[in-house]
Amino acid sequence: MAEGARVEWLQRLHDRRRLWAVLAVGGALAIALGSLTPGSQMPSHLPWDKANHFVGYAGLAGLIGLSGVRLPRTFRMAVLFGIAIEVAQIPVPGRSGGDGWDILANSLGAGFAVLLLHLLRRGPLRRP
Repeated sequence: MAEGARVEWLQRLHDRRRLWAVLAVGGALAIALGSLTPGSQMPSHLPWDKANHFVGYAGLAGLIGLSGVRLPRTFRMAVLFGIAIEVAQIPVPGRSGGDGWDILANSLGAGFAVLLLHLLRRGPLRRP
């Protein structure tokens, strides 16, 4: 695939805002479901918890950003959602809600995705 065709394909994919919005809602629901499931119903062997938070919220922020929300607002939305989920986890049996380290991992993941989208939009996805 020629460089121009690759960038054009990437631009078309980037511009499918409705698709990204639907996926963002689905991602938020998946995060909420996984986060609010009682600890006794969770798998016993999950990879490093903070990496899960980072990747989950990077994905969520990426989808929100691709849906057309401005990047500063995207970051705030993902971080506030992460804080809300942490607070909602407090009464869930077997879960340690309100963990500041989880909130930090969520925020770093969201920030990474926003920074990546910003760099892509300044580079290969730059509008003429």
